[in-house]
Amino acid sequence: MSDADAIEDEDALATAARLLGFPLAVTLGPGEPEVGADFLRIGLEHTFGGVWQRSGLDLRSRALISVTIAAVLGTPQPLGGQLRIALNSGVTKEEIVELFIHVQAYAGASRAVEGYQIAKAIFAERAE
Repeated sequence: MSDADAIEDEDALATAARLLGFPLAVTLGPGEPEVGADFLRIGLEHTFGGVWQRSGLDLRSRALISVTIAAVLGTPQPLGGQLRIALNSGVTKEEIVELFIHVQAYAGASRAVEGYQIAKAIFAERAE
C-alpha cells in the first residue's frame, strides 16, 4: 500500500470513528489471505472516505436511509452500526421508531420487528 493509500485510509478511518462513535478496527483475521486487506481497504475508502463525505444529502438523511436499507435487507451487524451512526448524527430514538413503523408498512413486519429488536439493544447501550 502506498503513502497516498495510507492517507486516504486515515481520512476514512477518522470519518468512520466520528460517525460510529468509536474507532473502527480494520485487521485481518486468522488464516485470512493478505488480499483480504485490499477488500477491507476498498470498502472502507468507498464507504467512509467517499459516500459518507458527499454533500448531496445532509448527514441525518443519509443516516436514516442507511438504517432503512440495512433493516430492509435484514443485515443485523450493519444495522447496528447504522443505528449508532444515526444516533451520533442527531437522529432521535423516536425518529428511529417511526422509521421502523414505516418499514413495517412497506417491507413487512418480520424485517421491522427484527430491526427494532436491534434498535432496542442499541437504545439500551446508550441508557447505561
